[in-house]
Amino acid sequence: MAGFDAIDVIRAKRDGHRLSDDQIRWVVAAYTQGVVPDEQMSALLMALFFRGMSADELSAWTRAMIDSGERKDLSSLGRPTADKHSTGGVGDKITLPLAPLVAACGVAVPQLSGRGLGHTGGTLDKLESIPGWRADVHEEAYLRQLRDVGAVICAAGDDLAPADKKLYALRDVTGTVESIPLIASSIMSKKIAEGADALVLDVKTGSGAFMKNTDDARTLARTMVGLGAAAGVRTVALVTAMDRPLGRSAGNAVEVAEAVEVLAGGGPADVVELTLVLAREMLAGAGRDDVDPADALRDGRAMDVWRRMIAGQGGDPDAPLPRPSETHVVTAPATGTLTRLDAFSLGVAAWRLGAGRARKEDPVSAAAGVTWTAGIGERVTAGSPLLELHTDDGGRIPRALEALEGAIGVDSADRPLPLVLERIDTV
Repeated sequence: MAGFDAIDVIRAKRDGHRLSDDQIRWVVAAYTQGVVPDEQMSALLMALFFRGMSADELSAWTRAMIDSGERKDLSSLGRPTADKHSTGGVGDKITLPLAPLVAACGVAVPQLSGRGLGHTGGTLDKLESIPGWRADVHEEAYLRQLRDVGAVICAAGDDLAPADKKLYALRDVTGTVESIPLIASSIMSKKIAEGADALVLDVKTGSGAFMKNTDDARTLARTMVGLGAAAGVRTVALVTAMDRPLGRSAGNAVEVAEAVEVLAGGGPADVVELTLVLAREMLAGAGRDDVDPADALRDGRAMDVWRRMIAGQGGDPDAPLPRPSETHVVTAPATGTLTRLDAFSLGVAAWRLGAGRARKEDPVSAAAGVTWTAGIGERVTAGSPLLELHTDDGGRIPRALEALEGAIGVDSADRPLPLVLERIDTV
């Protein structure tokens, strides 16, 4: 594909022209290989931000990102495969019970996950609160665990869509993160490269989500479903609520504890409901809609897979989880029905307590987080405990309390979103 020039590609998109498939393949490969420098790709990203991409351009861009690395072949597993991706939120521990649950129903789950940044939590950070558990799994062990256990949750290797790693870092420092086509191609290049037969997307909307506006969340969901379909992966998206946090905890060890409660047949109703909704979608996409995942929660099969999955990555499923050295109770401000528990505010509070990071290289505290005793629609009593802040550094508590100002509403006019707003399986 010689003969292309980065300046010509930048000018073409700047002036509103459609980029050819060959231009897209060349510029993504050339940037990944260091032939096109950051300043030229920055200019192209800004042109894409303002001019957008057609469906054909976006499909070609995503294919080029996938082709920058390896696409995993899971055909040797001898069973169908399904994967799930969430756009991130507060208290979103769904991957933890979901992966072993779907595996217990006969569908392998190759779950490559990430770390938290800012107010949203990361699945790998949560699991690392389990003593001994390792996020890094080499290829041979990855495939062996998928064959033997049926589920693996681990960090993605450098061979998976390496173009995305470079482009994501550049978008972060050039003000081009919020472009829906660039978000969609970033997520889907990695997910398609994972090689699963079916993919279920959980696109969050509300104050604690990346997409705070529901129309933007729908647009992102449709865009990603289109990319999945174009790549031959059976893809469905659910637009779900993130105006309030999920479950009764936000943090690391506290969310693992809650996931284990769900696997034991208990846990908060909203976490159980969303886990089962997503499990049914994953099973249907993999051709196993004849299985009811609720049975695997009730009879302990999902818990058995969880224990084997954790042990397979060096973790001790029986080890006590880290406990905070400092706690602080926040009481209900009034008696009545809890109508607001703002997801963003709780996420920022957990972050300030040490559960999250401001930069990718920052450490996180396994014991830090927030738990709460009531969910939206439940009765609270003035002066009774509502939130408990967990931290290893008591000096972090005042700023966490600042984040919670105005976050709690009792008998207010707030109208919470339904847990699942929409299901999208066509563009």
